[in-house]
Amino acid sequence: MSDAGRGIANRAAMSDAGRGVANRAAMSDAGREVANRMAEAALAWLDSLDADQRAVAVGPPPGAGDAAEAERTRWFYTPTDHGGLTFHQQRPAQHRLVMRLVASGLSEAGYTTVATVLGLENVLDHVEGFSVNWGRERTRDPGMYYLRVFGEPGGPQPWGWRFGGHHVSLNNLVVDGRVAATTPCFLGADPAASPLLGGATLRPLGTAEDLARELVRSLRPELAARAVLLARAPNDIVAGNSAQVGDRVVRRSELWRPGTHIPDRAEHPATGLYGASHRALVLTPTPKGVPGAELDAAQRELLRALLGTYLDRVPDGVSPLPRYDDPAALDAVHLAWAGSTTAGEPHYYRLQGPRLLVEWTNIHRGVNHAHAVWRDPETDFGGDVLAAHHAADHVP
Repeated sequence: MSDAGRGIANRAAMSDAGRGVANRAAMSDAGREVANRMAEAALAWLDSLDADQRAVAVGPPPGAGDAAEAERTRWFYTPTDHGGLTFHQQRPAQHRLVMRLVASGLSEAGYTTVATVLGLENVLDHVEGFSVNWGRERTRDPGMYYLRVFGEPGGPQPWGWRFGGHHVSLNNLVVDGRVAATTPCFLGADPAASPLLGGATLRPLGTAEDLARELVRSLRPELAARAVLLARAPNDIVAGNSAQVGDRVVRRSELWRPGTHIPDRAEHPATGLYGASHRALVLTPTPKGVPGAELDAAQRELLRALLGTYLDRVPDGVSPLPRYDDPAALDAVHLAWAGSTTAGEPHYYRLQGPRLLVEWTNIHRGVNHAHAVWRDPETDFGGDVLAAHHAADHVP
């Protein structure tokens, strides 16, 4: 390379580095702004509670001990007890404060999607003929969503909050005044598609399905053969509701809080996979499937757009989506698929890369019941950030 060429390359590298520093600074500032909004909303909610409500609504601060952490990192996406105060246990004015806190941790589109998923409980009840009975007053119940705050919002120590119920699990951690973790972040939809007046269709998660199918169907045959790991789709997301992403088999019974519900085939794998089928889809540290590095420009655009349907659930500046403006970051994201690539047939996909796991499945209720989760295998629930914070606190 000529001296002039090297100069241009060096200036470009410095420019990229400068943009990286600026982006990190902007994200840090935005992370503090979002954390402040979260704290204001959480304190407003807590101030509205009486002593009995607070006893249920407030948990120990993050990092308070093994038992407390086991509960903070216990999450569900089934209609079970998620831990915390339900809408039923609150007045309507408090419901508004709950939703204000929920909105503080989401983008506008993310909040609209979450609110729609909550409302789908009424649609699902209708689909099932208002007849499903699991031994409680109402099984499909938009009032059975739970909120719990961990620690003291806005204080000097780490704090967090969790909101969850059927097909929603939002887990947020604030450390040193900024948002440190927003995963696991689970959304589902049952039904995944519902008719609206005028011939329209309600599909809260539809783009996450359509973009992925368009991407996998665009692959040339040799890449498609590597992307499709199994001809059948698993019954559920492979990582299930595990506290830590790994290769452990999650049983159906683990998807429910003990004592709340015993599902059919309780001790069977939640995925329904055994033997070679299980091995084909088991999560491994080295991602399976096709990396972004082997995709053409149009396919890479599809991949980044697909990532956005998950990572843009949270506010700008907190979302890690800008990370994938770096070509090397997108290169490392692997697409894997299982099941049919034909619309309307059971299917599963995942995106996996450094600090990234996205899983999607749509198989049940005639392929009209979707699960879609975003996780950070390295720092779900902010475990590494908490460890660093506590280590710094104990430096002599």
